Order: sequence, then structure tokens, then C-alpha cells
Amino acid sequence: MLLATVRMIIAPHRRSEVLEILGSAAERTRIKSGCLSSRIYRDEQQEGVFMIEEVWKNQEDLDSHLRSDDYRHVLLVAEMALEPPEIQFKTISHSAGVEIIERARAFNTNSNRKL
Repeated sequence: MLLATVRMIIAPHRRSEVLEILGSAAERTRIKSGCLSSRIYRDEQQEGVFMIEEVWKNQEDLDSHLRSDDYRHVLLVAEMALEPPEIQFKTISHSAGVEIIERARAFNTNSNRKL
């Protein structure tokens, strides 16, 4: 799996336009082959910060998306940012869920019982 993120700071007068463009692109991206998720986030602590997060099944599907018109729209929005955007691509070799929390908390509970 691959995680692709773009984080950017958008000027106040552009925020509604950016949300519309990114929301539309994310909707179309979600139905593409190999897309496991596509989400837009807005930072509640730092005004004007938006992040696009996409999870892809494999590099081939991500590369196809990066060449698409939908991603061109993302890049056009990134050009509107007040600062250079933070763009990251990460490879995920393993993923886990709540079992990690349960294991850690069980270990902590068991450790406390020995005292």
C-alpha cells in the first residue's frame, strides 16, 4: 500500500473554491482502480490548512492517478498555497488496527498486576 499526502495553507479568499475543487477530485478519485481511500481534511488548530490523503493499492495505480486530470487539479490548487505544499509518498508494508491498542493495554494491565 502507498500513502500519498499533500498539505497546504490556503488564503481565506480561496478556501471555498479550494474545498469545492478538492472535494470533487476526491469523489472521482475514490472510484479509480486501486484507490483504497481519498479524503480531504481541514486542520481545526491551524486556520487555512488543508490536507489531501490518499491510500493506493500499488505503485502502478498511484502512478496512473498522478498522470490524471484529477491530480492536475490537485497540483493547480497546490499552486494557490501561501507556502510551498508538503507532499509525501510513503510505502506501508504492514497495517494493524485496534488489536495494537488491546495488546499494549493488556500488557500494561498485566504489568500493574504484578506489582
